[in-house]
Order: sequence, then C-alpha cells, then structure tokens
Amino acid sequence: MMVWMKLLTSALIIATVTELAKKFPLYGGVIAALPLISLLSIFWLTIQGETAKQIQTFTMGVIIGLPATIVLLLVVYIMIKHSYSIVLALVAGIIAWSVFLGIQKLLFEHFNIHF
Repeated sequence: MMVWMKLLTSALIIATVTELAKKFPLYGGVIAALPLISLLSIFWLTIQGETAKQIQTFTMGVIIGLPATIVLLLVVYIMIKHSYSIVLALVAGIIAWSVFLGIQKLLFEHFNIHF
C-alpha cells in the first residue's frame, strides 16, 4: 500500500510540474529545481520509521550529489543552446554527471574525506 501511495504522489507531482512547464517553462524549471524529491524522500523515510541517522546519511548523499547534478544540467543546457538534439544532450549530461561523480569520489578518497 505504501509503495502505491509513493508512486501516486510522485507521479502527480511530476505531472503537475511538467504541465506547468509547458505553459511557463521558466517557472516550471524553478519548481523542478526545488528539492521536492529530497523532501518527499525524507518524509517517506520518516513515515516508514527510519532512524535520524539514516535520514542524516541520506541527506548527506543528496548534498554530495548536487554538484554533479549541476554539471549534468549545465551540459544539457549548453548543448541544447548550441542546437544539439535533446537525446544527445541528455546522454552527454549523464556521462558528464558520471565522470564528475567519479572524480569527486577520487578526490574524497585522496583527501581522506568520509561522511
């Protein structure tokens, strides 16, 4: 039952944001950039009885993932701006995201940063 509630809630949010983005692309983008997924995830983890430590670790994972997500979005934006196809821009963005996360992981290991 809980899985279906999560799926329905998430689907409704995504559908609402994409419908808004069709009419108001800039505002749709701003709303899509809100930490809706992170906040929903924290909410559902809390409802499911996860510990504060688990939620803290999840939140740190979100923080660690933010720079790579910014890189992905920048690559997609720049490629679309230069008239590349959406598919190519998304693939390049995902590759850039993966490479950035890999470099970030190596840097964390090199400087002995643990979370």
